[in-house]
Amino acid sequence: MPGDLAAAIGWWRDAGVDLHFTDEPRDWLERPDAAAKSGPAPVAAPPPPPEPEPERIGGDPAELPATLPEFTTWWLTEPSLDHGMTERRVPPRGPAKAPLMVLVEQPDSNDEAELLSGPQGQVLNAILGALGMDPAQVYVAACLPRHTPLPDWPALAAAGLGQVLAHHIALAAPQRLLLLGSNISSLLGHDPAKSADPLTHFNHGGAIWSALTAPGLDILGARPRGKARLWQALLDWTG
Repeated sequence: MPGDLAAAIGWWRDAGVDLHFTDEPRDWLERPDAAAKSGPAPVAAPPPPPEPEPERIGGDPAELPATLPEFTTWWLTEPSLDHGMTERRVPPRGPAKAPLMVLVEQPDSNDEAELLSGPQGQVLNAILGALGMDPAQVYVAACLPRHTPLPDWPALAAAGLGQVLAHHIALAAPQRLLLLGSNISSLLGHDPAKSADPLTHFNHGGAIWSALTAPGLDILGARPRGKARLWQALLDWTG
């Protein structure tokens, strides 16, 4: 047998086959101890779970309050408006079907029983007085029920705050809309990334309101030039 094996090997050698072949690939540049140190190939981490859907503010739109007094009560008690927190909420004020609805981003930090009861309200009353309007005959509302430091406006929009806001406007049924704050128009569907022009009209449920957008009252109170520009815009707006 050893002689037969030697003869077979000699036959293959004479045929020119003098190397060892294998079907398994091998990294010939790998150091002998590298495979032992590297261990098994790492297992890919599973993909992260999908982000949970944000809580829908107000729930089903069909179940929003049907009248303005009911909406005011709902505004002060609805848990989804502010993650269940109902303390220090401030109601809107003024009559329905007012000649003007003033909408601000949120109550002032010192507001309690009445919306804009401090310095920001004084700025607003001065503006309305210059226009010859009685502040008591103007409907004043906020996008948020209570003062909230650094609101996440994109998240609030994704959660449906704009839908609640549009419903509020429809119930108040004013003749015009004055939007005081840079984040309000985006809640109402105006995308500044698509149009640099400010929101001039708001459509909802077949109704159309003329709108004017301006900086917030806190900014207007600190910048006299801003008040002058707003005054000119108001004159052009009201004709």
